[in-house]
Amino acid sequence: MRKLRKHLITLNSLANEDLDYILQRSLTLANGEKYEQLLEGNVIGIYFRKTSTRTRTAFSAAALKLGAQIISFGPNDLQENTGELTEDTARVLSGMLDCLVARTASDQREMYVYTSQNRMSIVNAMSTQEHPTQALADLTTMLQLFGSLSGLRVLYVGEGNNTASALCRSIPRFANTELYLYSPPGYELPRSVIDEGMQYAKATSSKVVEVKDLRAVPKELDVVYTTRWQTTGTIKIDPDWRNVFNPYRVSSALMDNYPNALFLHDLPAHRGEEVDADVLDSSKSRAFQQAENKMHSAAAIYQWCLG
Repeated sequence: MRKLRKHLITLNSLANEDLDYILQRSLTLANGEKYEQLLEGNVIGIYFRKTSTRTRTAFSAAALKLGAQIISFGPNDLQENTGELTEDTARVLSGMLDCLVARTASDQREMYVYTSQNRMSIVNAMSTQEHPTQALADLTTMLQLFGSLSGLRVLYVGEGNNTASALCRSIPRFANTELYLYSPPGYELPRSVIDEGMQYAKATSSKVVEVKDLRAVPKELDVVYTTRWQTTGTIKIDPDWRNVFNPYRVSSALMDNYPNALFLHDLPAHRGEEVDADVLDSSKSRAFQQAENKMHSAAAIYQWCLG
Protein backbone atom coordinates (compact mmCIF):
# COMPACT_ATOMS: atom_id res chain seq x y z
CA MET A 1 0.00 0.00 0.00
CA ARG A 2 1.35 3.40 -0.95
CA LYS A 3 1.99 5.85 1.85
CA LEU A 4 0.10 9.12 2.16
CA ARG A 5 1.50 11.85 -0.06
CA LYS A 6 2.30 15.49 0.58
CA HIS A 7 0.85 18.27 -1.55
CA LEU A 8 2.17 21.72 -2.50
CA ILE A 9 -0.74 24.00 -3.31
CA THR A 10 0.32 27.18 -1.52
CA LEU A 11 3.44 28.26 0.32
CA ASN A 12 1.24 28.95 3.33
CA SER A 13 0.93 25.18 3.76
CA LEU A 14 4.69 24.71 4.14
CA ALA A 15 6.09 24.70 7.65
CA ASN A 16 9.36 26.59 8.01
CA GLU A 17 11.34 23.37 8.26
CA ASP A 18 9.73 22.09 5.03
CA LEU A 19 10.55 25.34 3.25
CA ASP A 20 14.14 25.13 4.47
CA TYR A 21 14.44 21.50 3.34
CA ILE A 22 13.24 22.27 -0.19
CA LEU A 23 15.52 25.30 -0.51
CA GLN A 24 18.61 23.56 0.81
CA ARG A 25 18.01 20.52 -1.40
CA SER A 26 17.44 22.76 -4.40
CA LEU A 27 20.57 24.78 -3.66
CA THR A 28 22.69 21.63 -3.42
CA LEU A 29 21.53 20.55 -6.88
CA ALA A 30 21.95 24.06 -8.28
CA ASN A 31 25.52 24.05 -7.02
CA GLY A 32 26.33 20.93 -8.99
CA GLU A 33 25.43 17.84 -6.96
CA LYS A 34 24.79 14.92 -9.29
CA TYR A 35 21.18 13.79 -9.69
CA GLU A 36 20.52 10.29 -8.35
CA GLN A 37 17.75 7.86 -9.33
CA LEU A 38 15.81 8.59 -6.14
CA LEU A 39 12.39 8.38 -7.80
CA GLU A 40 12.93 5.22 -9.81
CA GLY A 41 9.63 3.38 -10.10
CA ASN A 42 7.52 6.53 -9.71
CA VAL A 43 5.20 7.81 -12.43
CA ILE A 44 4.61 11.57 -12.65
CA GLY A 45 1.71 13.22 -14.47
CA ILE A 46 2.41 16.58 -16.09
CA TYR A 47 -0.91 18.35 -16.75
CA PHE A 48 -0.79 21.82 -18.32
CA ARG A 49 -3.88 23.58 -19.62
CA LYS A 50 -1.92 26.76 -20.35
CA THR A 51 1.34 27.44 -22.13
CA SER A 52 4.59 26.90 -20.27
CA THR A 53 8.25 26.79 -21.22
CA ARG A 54 10.17 26.83 -17.94
CA THR A 55 7.81 25.20 -15.44
CA ARG A 56 6.70 22.32 -17.65
CA THR A 57 10.22 21.59 -18.86
CA ALA A 58 11.65 21.93 -15.35
CA PHE A 59 9.27 19.41 -13.80
CA SER A 60 9.60 17.02 -16.74
CA ALA A 61 13.41 17.16 -16.80
CA ALA A 62 13.71 16.90 -13.01
CA ALA A 63 11.48 13.81 -12.93
CA LEU A 64 13.52 12.11 -15.63
CA LYS A 65 16.82 13.02 -13.99
CA LEU A 66 15.56 11.50 -10.73
CA GLY A 67 14.62 8.25 -12.48
CA ALA A 68 10.83 8.69 -12.65
CA GLN A 69 8.70 8.16 -15.74
CA ILE A 70 6.37 10.91 -16.94
CA ILE A 71 3.00 11.08 -18.68
CA SER A 72 2.13 14.46 -20.19
CA PHE A 73 -1.44 15.69 -20.57
CA GLY A 74 -2.40 18.63 -22.74
CA PRO A 75 -5.37 20.94 -22.16
CA ASN A 76 -7.77 18.71 -24.13
CA ASP A 77 -6.54 15.26 -23.12
CA LEU A 78 -8.58 14.44 -20.00
CA GLN A 79 -12.27 13.66 -19.75
CA GLU A 80 -12.80 16.70 -17.57
CA ASN A 81 -13.40 18.37 -20.94
CA THR A 82 -16.46 16.16 -21.48
CA GLY A 83 -17.90 16.77 -18.03
CA GLU A 84 -16.17 14.31 -15.70
CA LEU A 85 -15.95 15.69 -12.18
CA THR A 86 -12.50 16.79 -11.04
CA GLU A 87 -12.95 14.61 -7.96
CA ASP A 88 -13.46 11.55 -10.16
CA THR A 89 -10.49 12.46 -12.35
CA ALA A 90 -8.29 12.79 -9.27
CA ARG A 91 -9.51 9.48 -7.87
CA VAL A 92 -8.75 7.66 -11.12
CA LEU A 93 -5.33 9.23 -11.63
CA SER A 94 -4.32 8.56 -8.01
CA GLY A 95 -4.56 4.83 -8.71
CA MET A 96 -1.93 5.13 -11.43
CA LEU A 97 0.26 8.15 -10.68
CA ASP A 98 2.47 9.00 -7.75
CA CYS A 99 2.39 12.76 -8.37
CA LEU A 100 0.43 15.18 -10.56
CA VAL A 101 1.99 18.52 -11.47
CA ALA A 102 -0.86 20.72 -12.66
CA ARG A 103 -1.15 24.18 -14.18
CA THR A 104 -4.84 24.93 -14.29
CA ALA A 105 -4.51 28.73 -14.53
CA SER A 106 -7.89 28.78 -12.82
CA ASP A 107 -9.15 29.35 -9.31
CA GLN A 108 -6.93 27.69 -6.70
CA ARG A 109 -9.94 25.92 -5.21
CA GLU A 110 -9.71 23.44 -8.07
CA MET A 111 -6.22 22.47 -6.93
CA TYR A 112 -7.64 21.52 -3.54
CA VAL A 113 -10.22 19.30 -5.22
CA TYR A 114 -7.33 17.25 -6.64
CA THR A 115 -6.17 16.66 -3.06
CA SER A 116 -9.47 14.93 -2.20
CA GLN A 117 -7.49 11.70 -2.57
CA ASN A 118 -4.33 10.97 -0.54
CA ARG A 119 -2.43 8.49 -2.73
CA MET A 120 -1.06 10.97 -5.29
CA SER A 121 0.88 14.15 -4.52
CA ILE A 122 -0.44 17.34 -6.11
CA VAL A 123 1.88 20.19 -7.08
CA ASN A 124 0.40 23.54 -8.05
CA ALA A 125 2.40 24.62 -11.10
CA MET A 126 0.45 27.90 -11.18
CA SER A 127 -3.08 28.97 -10.40
CA THR A 128 -4.56 32.43 -10.73
CA GLN A 129 -3.88 33.16 -7.06
CA GLU A 130 -0.35 31.85 -6.57
CA HIS A 131 2.72 30.46 -8.31
CA PRO A 132 4.43 28.68 -5.39
CA THR A 133 6.99 26.73 -7.41
CA GLN A 134 8.22 29.97 -8.99
CA ALA A 135 8.96 31.48 -5.60
CA LEU A 136 10.93 28.38 -4.59
CA ALA A 137 13.12 28.82 -7.68
CA ASP A 138 13.44 32.53 -6.89
CA LEU A 139 14.50 31.89 -3.30
CA THR A 140 16.96 29.23 -4.44
CA THR A 141 18.52 31.78 -6.80
CA MET A 142 18.76 34.44 -4.10
CA LEU A 143 20.26 31.93 -1.71
CA GLN A 144 22.79 30.94 -4.35
CA LEU A 145 23.66 34.57 -5.10
CA PHE A 146 23.83 35.98 -1.58
CA GLY A 147 24.57 32.99 0.64
CA SER A 148 21.62 33.72 2.93
CA LEU A 149 18.06 34.93 2.64
CA SER A 150 18.15 36.75 5.95
CA GLY A 151 18.44 40.49 5.57
CA LEU A 152 17.69 40.58 1.84
CA ARG A 153 16.10 43.73 0.45
CA VAL A 154 13.87 43.15 -2.57
CA LEU A 155 11.91 45.59 -4.73
CA TYR A 156 9.08 44.02 -6.71
CA VAL A 157 7.92 46.17 -9.64
CA GLY A 158 4.72 45.36 -11.51
CA GLU A 159 1.32 43.77 -11.21
CA GLY A 160 0.29 42.12 -7.98
CA ASN A 161 -0.07 38.74 -9.69
CA ASN A 162 0.40 35.12 -8.65
CA THR A 163 4.20 35.43 -8.65
CA ALA A 164 4.03 38.48 -6.39
CA SER A 165 1.67 36.59 -4.08
CA ALA A 166 4.17 33.76 -3.73
CA LEU A 167 7.00 36.20 -2.98
CA CYS A 168 4.86 37.93 -0.36
CA ARG A 169 4.18 34.57 1.29
CA SER A 170 7.82 33.54 1.36
CA ILE A 171 10.40 36.34 1.61
CA PRO A 172 9.08 37.74 4.93
CA ARG A 173 9.51 34.34 6.54
CA PHE A 174 13.26 35.00 6.69
CA ALA A 175 14.76 37.27 9.33
CA ASN A 176 15.16 40.99 8.75
CA THR A 177 14.10 40.93 5.11
CA GLU A 178 12.51 43.88 3.35
CA LEU A 179 10.00 43.44 0.52
CA TYR A 180 8.85 46.59 -1.27
CA LEU A 181 5.84 46.25 -3.59
CA TYR A 182 5.53 48.88 -6.32
CA SER A 183 2.44 48.17 -8.43
CA PRO A 184 0.27 50.14 -10.86
CA PRO A 185 -2.83 51.63 -9.25
CA GLY A 186 -5.69 49.16 -9.45
CA TYR A 187 -3.32 46.23 -9.98
CA GLU A 188 -1.93 45.78 -6.47
CA LEU A 189 -1.82 42.53 -4.52
CA PRO A 190 -5.06 41.72 -2.68
CA ARG A 191 -5.11 43.16 0.81
CA SER A 192 -5.50 39.68 2.29
CA VAL A 193 -2.20 38.53 0.73
CA ILE A 194 -0.32 41.59 1.97
CA ASP A 195 -1.75 41.00 5.45
CA GLU A 196 -0.46 37.42 5.33
CA GLY A 197 2.99 38.68 4.39
CA MET A 198 2.92 41.19 7.22
CA GLN A 199 2.01 38.44 9.67
CA TYR A 200 5.10 36.50 8.63
CA ALA A 201 7.14 39.69 8.88
CA LYS A 202 6.08 40.30 12.47
CA ALA A 203 7.59 37.00 13.53
CA THR A 204 10.92 37.64 11.78
CA SER A 205 11.47 41.39 12.30
CA SER A 206 10.97 41.85 8.56
CA LYS A 207 9.05 44.36 6.44
CA VAL A 208 6.41 44.19 3.71
CA VAL A 209 5.82 47.68 2.37
CA GLU A 210 3.52 48.91 -0.40
CA VAL A 211 5.02 51.99 -2.03
CA LYS A 212 3.41 54.50 -4.37
CA ASP A 213 6.62 56.41 -5.04
CA LEU A 214 10.08 54.90 -5.55
CA ARG A 215 11.56 57.71 -3.48
CA ALA A 216 10.22 55.78 -0.50
CA VAL A 217 12.47 52.82 -1.36
CA PRO A 218 16.02 52.80 0.10
CA LYS A 219 18.89 52.98 -2.38
CA GLU A 220 20.56 49.92 -0.90
CA LEU A 221 18.72 46.98 -2.43
CA ASP A 222 19.83 43.46 -3.25
CA VAL A 223 17.24 42.56 -5.88
CA VAL A 224 14.91 44.31 -8.32
CA TYR A 225 12.31 41.84 -9.53
CA THR A 226 9.63 42.12 -12.21
CA THR A 227 7.25 39.91 -14.19
CA ARG A 228 5.62 40.30 -17.57
CA TRP A 229 2.57 42.53 -17.76
CA GLN A 230 0.25 39.93 -19.26
CA THR A 231 0.30 37.03 -16.83
CA THR A 232 -0.77 33.67 -18.26
CA GLY A 233 -4.50 33.14 -17.84
CA THR A 234 -5.41 36.74 -16.98
CA ILE A 235 -7.17 39.44 -18.97
CA LYS A 236 -7.02 43.18 -18.41
CA ILE A 237 -10.45 44.78 -18.73
CA ASP A 238 -9.21 48.38 -18.93
CA PRO A 239 -8.37 49.12 -22.61
CA ASP A 240 -5.90 51.79 -21.42
CA TRP A 241 -3.96 49.43 -19.16
CA ARG A 242 -0.67 49.76 -21.04
CA ASN A 243 -0.49 53.47 -20.28
CA VAL A 244 -1.06 52.65 -16.61
CA PHE A 245 1.79 50.12 -16.68
CA ASN A 246 4.34 52.12 -18.70
CA PRO A 247 5.82 53.96 -15.69
CA TYR A 248 6.54 50.54 -14.12
CA ARG A 249 9.02 49.40 -16.78
CA VAL A 250 12.39 48.33 -15.37
CA SER A 251 14.87 50.45 -17.29
CA SER A 252 18.58 51.13 -16.91
CA ALA A 253 17.64 54.45 -15.32
CA LEU A 254 15.60 52.63 -12.68
CA MET A 255 18.38 50.12 -12.02
CA ASP A 256 20.88 52.99 -11.67
CA ASN A 257 18.95 54.07 -8.58
CA TYR A 258 20.06 50.82 -6.92
CA PRO A 259 23.72 50.38 -7.94
CA ASN A 260 24.26 47.17 -5.97
CA ALA A 261 21.02 45.42 -6.93
CA LEU A 262 20.79 42.39 -9.22
CA PHE A 263 17.86 41.92 -11.58
CA LEU A 264 15.46 38.96 -11.52
CA HIS A 265 12.55 38.10 -13.81
CA ASP A 266 10.40 34.97 -13.76
CA LEU A 267 10.26 34.95 -17.62
CA PRO A 268 9.05 34.97 -20.30
CA ALA A 269 10.16 38.55 -20.82
CA HIS A 270 8.76 41.02 -23.28
CA ARG A 271 11.65 43.35 -23.99
CA GLY A 272 10.50 46.93 -24.17
CA GLU A 273 7.44 46.30 -22.00
CA GLU A 274 8.09 45.33 -18.37
CA VAL A 275 11.87 45.39 -18.85
CA ASP A 276 14.23 46.98 -21.33
CA ALA A 277 16.54 44.68 -23.28
CA ASP A 278 19.68 46.35 -21.93
CA VAL A 279 18.60 45.42 -18.39
CA LEU A 280 17.58 41.83 -19.13
CA ASP A 281 20.83 41.20 -21.02
CA SER A 282 23.06 43.15 -18.65
CA SER A 283 25.70 41.88 -16.25
CA LYS A 284 23.26 42.59 -13.41
CA SER A 285 20.65 40.19 -14.74
CA ARG A 286 20.35 36.72 -13.27
CA ALA A 287 17.04 35.87 -14.94
CA PHE A 288 18.38 32.92 -16.93
CA GLN A 289 20.20 31.46 -13.93
CA GLN A 290 16.86 31.82 -12.14
CA ALA A 291 15.13 29.92 -14.96
CA GLU A 292 17.62 27.04 -14.78
CA ASN A 293 17.06 26.81 -11.05
CA LYS A 294 13.43 25.93 -11.70
CA MET A 295 14.58 22.42 -12.57
CA HIS A 296 16.57 22.07 -9.36
CA SER A 297 13.72 23.38 -7.22
CA ALA A 298 11.33 21.04 -9.04
CA ALA A 299 13.59 18.12 -8.11
CA ALA A 300 13.60 19.24 -4.48
CA ILE A 301 9.80 19.54 -4.49
CA TYR A 302 9.49 16.00 -5.81
CA GLN A 303 11.76 14.70 -3.09
CA TRP A 304 9.80 16.52 -0.42
CA CYS A 305 6.42 15.37 -1.76
CA LEU A 306 7.36 11.75 -2.44
CA GLY A 307 9.92 11.19 0.27
